[in-house]
Amino acid sequence: MLITDERFESCRKTVLDGNPNMDSEMAGRIVEEGLKFVAACSANPGVGLAPSRIVDEGWHALILHTAMYAELCERLGGAFVHHYPGWDPTHYDPEILDRTREKIAALGWTADSELWGPPSDETLVSVAANCQHAPECTIRPMPKPETPQTP
Repeated sequence: MLITDERFESCRKTVLDGNPNMDSEMAGRIVEEGLKFVAACSANPGVGLAPSRIVDEGWHALILHTAMYAELCERLGGAFVHHYPGWDPTHYDPEILDRTREKIAALGWTADSELWGPPSDETLVSVAANCQHAPECTIRPMPKPETPQTP
């Protein structure tokens, strides 16, 4: 959709290399969602978007193909989507993921809801990278979820 089949397969292989127990179909789904995420961020700089931990794995695969990734961001016509890695599962905020999925939908795609869960949800698939973060195109620092007040 946003990259050639050859480049897509190369990114899928990158996901599989980092996650040897993952099946090829799942790796492809992850790359697809990574592409949708990058497109949404490029089209909506400063809006406050972030990938799920699983989708972030696809974003990592795209970024590792540096020349292709730079061409993709340029072709999208918006802001270059930078990556600022970090890992703090307490920064998970479902509203940011909801907003990201809404921006993906506004571009005409449907987000794969199974891949947009919380960072601790590894029942569907386990990914290699410990990364759940808010890149510059998102809210920085990512707000921590509110903790319920005890009476």
